[in-house]
Amino acid sequence: MNSSLIALEICVLALGTVLLLADFWMPVERKKFLAYFAAIALGGLLLAGFSDSSFCQTFGTAFNGAFVEDAMALFFKRFFLVAAILVLFVTAEFSDKIAAGISEYYSLIIFALAGMLFAASANDFVMLFVSIELITVTFYVLVSFQRAKLTSLEAGVKYLIIGALSSAFMVFGIALIWGTTGKMNFTELAAVASQFLDNKIFLIGVLFLLAGLGFKIAAVPFQIWAPDVYQGAPTPTTTFLAIGSKAAGFVLLLRVLFAAIPAVAEQWRDFLIIISGITILYGNLCALPQRNLKRLFGYSSISHAGYLLLGVAAVSATGQSAVMYYLAGYLFTVVATFIVIVLVMQNLETEDISGLAGLNQRSPILAATMTLAMASLAGVPPLAGFFGKFLLLKAVIGQGIATSNHGYYCLVFTALAGVLISFYYYFGVIRAIYWSKEAKDLSPIQLSGAAKLAITICIAGIVWIGIFPNTILNLADEAAKSLGI
Repeated sequence: MNSSLIALEICVLALGTVLLLADFWMPVERKKFLAYFAAIALGGLLLAGFSDSSFCQTFGTAFNGAFVEDAMALFFKRFFLVAAILVLFVTAEFSDKIAAGISEYYSLIIFALAGMLFAASANDFVMLFVSIELITVTFYVLVSFQRAKLTSLEAGVKYLIIGALSSAFMVFGIALIWGTTGKMNFTELAAVASQFLDNKIFLIGVLFLLAGLGFKIAAVPFQIWAPDVYQGAPTPTTTFLAIGSKAAGFVLLLRVLFAAIPAVAEQWRDFLIIISGITILYGNLCALPQRNLKRLFGYSSISHAGYLLLGVAAVSATGQSAVMYYLAGYLFTVVATFIVIVLVMQNLETEDISGLAGLNQRSPILAATMTLAMASLAGVPPLAGFFGKFLLLKAVIGQGIATSNHGYYCLVFTALAGVLISFYYYFGVIRAIYWSKEAKDLSPIQLSGAAKLAITICIAGIVWIGIFPNTILNLADEAAKSLGI
């Protein structure tokens, strides 16, 4: 086994352990700084990942091929490190609301990150299951961490029950696939999958496996947990769920469909088209009447899962590249959204949209950040969200022309309808910031240096990825080649 390939994961696990041990001697009033320490440590690992001589640049396999280090794994590992760093900044601003056990909260974020890093390199069903369970089990605790709040406990129970059900689906599907093919490794399975396209047990196994992954990305009909969990969980947990957990689900979905069973993906184009279209419409239509901000973004997250499935349904390298580009822009947009929610709502008794009233007077920086994030989520040019949607639609239209499949054109119209619907509730948030008359508190909001840094990074990411897409797009194109499509 080439142990150097898992050096990054070992470092991250060691960091999580150090944070746990530090809790024993760190004074309570200084535990907030553990978040900054963890963010700096992850920043060092991220910078090391861009070095040509770093351990992250050594491609190969480990654990008898179950763990693969390639361009796609590298892309997502960088993504997860950036996500975790920004989430730690959000957590530091939220730490006063999690006074008891804040060090454990930080360490659980790091352990969830380790699961995401393993998921990025999963090339075997065993590694897939272990990595996704490491992510899910840590989120069981993170979601219900505010034990004094009934909504947090309720969200944790719902996530536990639905998560356990999705794991059962996944294990049963893996068992059926292995039972019919005798293969667990994705590379070996891809070589024989085409021989089992008429085997009903094999196809049922694939369906159950995709159902399990569907729970993780909150795609219809496996989305029922998202709004309640997003609303009840602590805001930093919601942020990491919306970004890290969703991206982990998509990297595994891409690996399974295009590295393990590409023949099935080709055969199930129409199925993927239908799931994508329904997910887009469901998320956007259900978001329309929402007043609770976190619940609104729960439904919004479902719709964005549908947009990301456009690239999966395209069954092409351009589609997979578009998925990765879209996730990169989505990362900065979602973190910007939730850090504003943390800073504005932490002293309010409500998470209603009306809590944003007068924000332009209380903090012009936060008002501008939220406005920029909403515009990007809606798909306003020239921001990251616009170009991401453009690439996804371009991939779908290209496949519609290449395959003469009219379902792709229907999917494009569905996606455009979803975009138009989303303008109403995204700009409803902007309307509340600038034109609402419900403001009860117009006192200025003071921003810490860490909060200003996180906001600056998010704004720069949203604008830069939209205006100068080539850097991220080239990395995504290189990553998509790893799937062999």
